[in-house]
Amino acid sequence: MRVTRIFGVLVVSASLFLAACQSSASESPSASEAAGSAAPSQVSYEPASVRLQLQWTDQAQFAGYYAAAEQGYYDDVALTVEFLPGGGTIVPQQVGSAPDGPEFTIAWMPKVLEAREAGSDLVHLAQIFQRSATLSVTWADSGITEVSDWAGKRIGAWPFGNELEVLASAQILAGLADGTDFTRVEQDFDMNELIAAQDGCAASDQDCVDVAEAMIYNEWAQLLETPDPNTGELFQPDQFTVFNYNDLGTAMLQDGLWARQSWLDEGNNEEVAMRFLQASFRGWMYCRDNPDDCVQYSVDRGSIWGRGHLAWMMNEINALVWPSPLGVGVLDPVFYGQTVRVSKNAGIIKADPPVDAYDASIAKEALEGVADMDSKGESFQKGTVPVTPGGN
Repeated sequence: MRVTRIFGVLVVSASLFLAACQSSASESPSASEAAGSAAPSQVSYEPASVRLQLQWTDQAQFAGYYAAAEQGYYDDVALTVEFLPGGGTIVPQQVGSAPDGPEFTIAWMPKVLEAREAGSDLVHLAQIFQRSATLSVTWADSGITEVSDWAGKRIGAWPFGNELEVLASAQILAGLADGTDFTRVEQDFDMNELIAAQDGCAASDQDCVDVAEAMIYNEWAQLLETPDPNTGELFQPDQFTVFNYNDLGTAMLQDGLWARQSWLDEGNNEEVAMRFLQASFRGWMYCRDNPDDCVQYSVDRGSIWGRGHLAWMMNEINALVWPSPLGVGVLDPVFYGQTVRVSKNAGIIKADPPVDAYDASIAKEALEGVADMDSKGESFQKGTVPVTPGGN
């Protein structure tokens, strides 16, 4: 059945966390004030080098961090930051959990909560994306209009924990189990298997899916950038039915910043973490106000995508980050509660995460250092970016 977004009961201690989050949100100046107009009060810091494990390969998904480097925000806080690309078989929560792993990791929350129950000591420090970007897409003429219609179909979902929203939604919204009620296909990270199903997808056809997983900033754009072989024109949105998990109430948090508790406990590493968050927050403010620059930074990082695709991506990424009602990087306790509830109901985790699964204090201190900047983006309006053939 179709449902509206669910704001479920918060997990144990969430009320205390809400108070902490609300107190961490700094007052925003007028929207006309530039994000990076002035550096925070200069403090003499001990230089440090840190690594950031990206959730995926270099692309505009991470442009705020690139901007922090290119604009000198990491230099302002005496940090040298090395970006570690993800993609393929690189599983960020596993890499970040290793004792010798990177100091900071970008990862989706349900993946990390699952890893924590298996022994990881990753701690949530900041929440950059305020909304989920995951979609499932099918053909408009397929007859698939509800999640319950997935029964007996071939459902595409990526591996390595990227499938969790898809499988959880099937289970919670329609009582459908992977392998019993539908065939889960380990989809490639593109939309070719859905395009192959344009004229129908036989149960025995291994090269097509009835429903494909897509990120609104990436694979959805890939689809719209592709010519329809029947017409020679680019595919149009009205040719598809889109399941948006934010609307269905089963969306879960993505692209949070995590660090190992064992690392945070060493020396002055909590201060290093605060400096990293503060500079990164400034980078995301810069990309909100200067998206074209951040597209160029993504190109300069060697992204495999064309400029047109990256421009679409930057526009969609900004809409996932902004507005940030409690301040950029502050975890929305309602969405946190929803993520935990969906994860528990789907059997991804067994119990509510303990209070020490997150630490709101470091992001709070980081925001205090940029209190004169627009850290909420309350006036943000998503732009319009044209689709370009092939994303070029």
